[in-house]
Amino acid sequence: MIPGTSANPLRVAVIGAGPAGFFLAEKLLGREDVTVHVDLYERLPTPHGLVRFGVAPDHEKIKNVTRQFDKIAARPGFRFFGNVEIGRQVTLDDLRRHYHEICFTTGAQTDRHMGIPGEDLQRSHAATEFVGWYNGHPDYRDRTFDLAVERVAVVGVGNVAVDVARMLCRTAEELATTDVADYALEALRASKVKEVHLLGRRGPVQAAFTNPEAKELGELPGADVCVLPEELELDPLSQAELELGEDHGAARKKLDILREFSQRPRTGKPRLLTVRFLVSPVELLPDDQGRVRAMRLVRNRLVAGKDGAPRAEPTGQFEQLPVELVFRSVGYRGVAIPGLPFDEKAGVVPNEKGRVSPGIYVAGWIKRGPTGVIGTNKPDAAETAAAMLEDAARGMSLEPPEPAAALEALVRRAQPAVVTYPDWQRLDQLETARGKALGRPRLKMTTVEEMIDKLKG
Repeated sequence: MIPGTSANPLRVAVIGAGPAGFFLAEKLLGREDVTVHVDLYERLPTPHGLVRFGVAPDHEKIKNVTRQFDKIAARPGFRFFGNVEIGRQVTLDDLRRHYHEICFTTGAQTDRHMGIPGEDLQRSHAATEFVGWYNGHPDYRDRTFDLAVERVAVVGVGNVAVDVARMLCRTAEELATTDVADYALEALRASKVKEVHLLGRRGPVQAAFTNPEAKELGELPGADVCVLPEELELDPLSQAELELGEDHGAARKKLDILREFSQRPRTGKPRLLTVRFLVSPVELLPDDQGRVRAMRLVRNRLVAGKDGAPRAEPTGQFEQLPVELVFRSVGYRGVAIPGLPFDEKAGVVPNEKGRVSPGIYVAGWIKRGPTGVIGTNKPDAAETAAAMLEDAARGMSLEPPEPAAALEALVRRAQPAVVTYPDWQRLDQLETARGKALGRPRLKMTTVEEMIDKLKG
């Protein structure tokens, strides 16, 4: 019998409780002509993915999307199984025995490397580690970063790189009003950083950061911003992109912002943020203790790639930048999921509009790669949901032999400390109450143990 009726609901497992997972659940549960039950699984006790662990603490308004997630979670047919890792407590075969369809929305969980000598020196880190650390991610809370140095380089000019640079330039007073993890607040309060260099391999027109992010760099109370005028001069490829590109209006505005920065004098603020273009690291140089002491840069020029898009080509002109701490932010990539095909080069699960194989689907970054903002996951999820509902209507779903009622018992046997959505809401209330007492949005719990202990209490 084709599932989707009140007597035989379409049972769906969604793996990953970030924006892609919630938007997919919204599309599936919002259909009035099909009865769907969605179980959302998350390895950590807390939902919301990069909204909780990726959005910078000083961008509190962006996190308001979690109110929408709460409404989705309140819909009939929705369940949350937090603190449950698929492949560990529950296997893919377990899911196949209980669900008609399974969708992975696990994101891009690791970072790309620069692939240069010295990248593994002490004081060289992935930006993802730093972001996870200051956002209180349980996997990264125990990482250490030497903030006793004075000069830092952030490689990349996407929004994540800009977030890292901005966090390094914020004053302690500013950070004390955010939900930055308490241990990170203390470490950043004691920071000796005076110079931050944000490095882009291509030109200003190709910079991936958004205009609001760029504008914000010029509004930092504790840091002057500097852009070299000569690095804003446009080559023919950039000029053509500025005039003919799909988003040429935004590109012009971005260039105007950067040109205004290039004309600013120093005002004596305690920190200096320098934004560079057309430079690439080619080597990190060590001190006598194996720590970063400098970065060797090559000057680039833009040439047309095979697809016509401007790409960076080294000129052979080098310079040495004295920096003692490096964060690379040159892209995320997905991690292979056991039992599913994987494109190692692209870092995604190969799919056709979200379809991987009969009954198996993907949505979000693991589907399309790490592109877009939170809202980009909405149309992406809608496409996958349409494929799932179409396949179900055509009788192309899995045929689970086990009844739906058996599933929760299996999960609770495998993980007695499973976290439900009401459990999460209790944790949420505790965090916000603790934060309110300190004049902050919330004071995050940063270990799984603490969260589970609070629920037991």
